[in-house]
This record gives sequence, structure tokens and C-alpha cells, in this order.
Amino acid sequence: MSDMKEAPVDTDAGTDLPPQLRFLKALVTILSGTMIVGLITIVALIVIRFPTATAPRPALPDGIRLPEGEAARAVTFGSGWIAVVTEKDEILILDADSGALRQRVQISAGE
Repeated sequence: MSDMKEAPVDTDAGTDLPPQLRFLKALVTILSGTMIVGLITIVALIVIRFPTATAPRPALPDGIRLPEGEAARAVTFGSGWIAVVTEKDEILILDADSGALRQRVQISAGE
């Protein structure tokens, strides 16, 4: 037989932790819980804020006829009107229903 003794079996493993490790264990547990709650909150907000039904889009006319020689650079839709920025630095305000020209605004070059 050998002179070596068997190591004692500790049946209370983990219950006699130093105070710093108990504090660290509590912090890790609290952080894990907070992260789980935060993740659930983010997923719930995404589901609530972005429903599957899309928001109503503005009614688009079948076609917009610009005055002769004008080319569109940008288009904006308002309630009852359409604004078209042309390549000649003008803003044309058109009626959304009829497409008739309501107003023409010249953009001045800022110096």
C-alpha cells in the first residue's frame, strides 16, 4: 500500500465562497437577468412598432406632364399638391388631382 492518503471529498462544494466571489456571482446573475429582460423588450418593441401592414402611401397620379423643356430632378408629395424640382432650378407646384400647374418658384443661387 502507498503512503498517500486520499483527498477528502468536499460535499459542500461552492457553499463556502469568499464574500468577493459571492458578490461577483450575484452581479453576474443580475446582469444576465437584465440582459434577458432587455432583449425581450427590444424584440417586443420591434414587433409593436413595425407591424406587418404597411402605412398608407400617397396616391400617385397616372402621369405628370411637365411644361415643355423641363426635366425633373426631384419630386415631393404633399396633401393635394406635388412639388417638382427641375434641372433649371425651379420648383413647380402641381395639383395632385389634375396635374395643373399651380405655382412656379425660381430658386435663387445663394452667394
